[in-house]
Amino acid sequence: MSSMLTHAIRNLPTSSAWAARVFARSLSCSSQLQAAAVQPKSKKTLAKSGVKNIVVVEGVRIPFLQSGTSYADLMPHDLARAALHVPRDVVDYIVYGTVIQEVKTSNVAREAALGAGFSDKTPAHTVTMACISSNQAMTTGVGMIAAGQCDVVVAGGVELMSDVPIRHSRKMRKTMLTLNRAKTLGQKLSLISKIRPDYFTPELPAVAEFSTSETMGHSADRLAAAFAVSRLEQDEYALRSHTLAKKAQDGGLLLDVVPFKVPGRDTVTKDNGIRPSSMEQMGKLKPAFVKPYGTVTAANSSFLTDGASAILLMSEEKALAMGYKPKAYLRDFVYVSQDPKDQLLLGPTYATPKVLEKAGLTMADIDVFEFHEAFAGQILANLKAMDSDWFAQNYMGRKSKVGAPPLEKFNNWGGSLSLGHPFGATGCRLVITAAHRLKKEGGQYGLVAACAAGGQGHAMIVELYPQ
Repeated sequence: MSSMLTHAIRNLPTSSAWAARVFARSLSCSSQLQAAAVQPKSKKTLAKSGVKNIVVVEGVRIPFLQSGTSYADLMPHDLARAALHVPRDVVDYIVYGTVIQEVKTSNVAREAALGAGFSDKTPAHTVTMACISSNQAMTTGVGMIAAGQCDVVVAGGVELMSDVPIRHSRKMRKTMLTLNRAKTLGQKLSLISKIRPDYFTPELPAVAEFSTSETMGHSADRLAAAFAVSRLEQDEYALRSHTLAKKAQDGGLLLDVVPFKVPGRDTVTKDNGIRPSSMEQMGKLKPAFVKPYGTVTAANSSFLTDGASAILLMSEEKALAMGYKPKAYLRDFVYVSQDPKDQLLLGPTYATPKVLEKAGLTMADIDVFEFHEAFAGQILANLKAMDSDWFAQNYMGRKSKVGAPPLEKFNNWGGSLSLGHPFGATGCRLVITAAHRLKKEGGQYGLVAACAAGGQGHAMIVELYPQ
């Protein structure tokens, strides 16, 4: 693994004007990618008789930032509306994904749409499915278009980890609600007299499983140990992610990133978590979860991130009628669930063979892989599980392994470890990155996969639109 990694390292205008800008941006992005693109090999299309072709017309995201930085004073819907770079007058429906909801704007999709100037007649709803929330938003949009309910859907995701809800303790909440119903001064004083110091201890949110109370980092450490993924391998992979992300950022490949003028601050133009280090510096960090012998550290884990993303989905017929050149087709997809204790982060391992079989493809047919990197140990454990006949036979009920993606096709423009991971927004980034990489690298099929809390996962096939 060491040698493999070393090699791999070698304010809003009118809708009509906005639509014109999106169209122009689409053409600009296409020309930039085309400049050095490799012509794709000719393969069969995955179109199915009687099934609508759903296309990605455009996909954008505001820069993903480390929590507590430039977005710290905003609310989630502020980020979400900033990502709605789409022609407002043609959108039939909006779906957004998020994980940690702001109680004032629980349906963040609706608040973002209104704040971005969409018609109040445009319906919007919000979904949540942990780290695959925007994946769920996208496939919800696909389903609505395929069913003939809509022609144009915006799917996206948002997360603001700089300001998460912190609750009073259950005892204090109960007392306060009862106090609100008290009618006499005596009743109120009686309730107040029962308050004890421990009532004031707040309930802090944690990235932990409700069913097991285990933090995701602790689970990642156990998973890495179960698949014998060493600290060295994890640090090498994390360094690879940051190095490739820096190269992609400097090379102008991250075309989905749009500038965001933060109210009262400067305009943010790029992700701020990309920081290539050195193996020596990374090796100095202590374990973050399983102490003192764990292998998961701050350097080989994704960081708490603020950000938002959005993708414009249409039926192919509608997109062509409007004069758009789609970027990609969204083809088959699957969702999976498994034991949230011992297999919490193995979603890609279970979802990948299923989506390949559904699409009639093999691993060799895939030109681009975009997998969510929650932890380096999680990614490497999945790759080992996918390449294990024993695991396939004993845990997945399969006759043989599906095989691991080759690293030369895998997350070549960085991943969540380096670009950041706003829980509800990562899925859209994966899909639009896959589309851009297919065009740039001359491929036809991309495979997007991600794990999520609750032991769930998602995988989808992305097919390049004919050039």
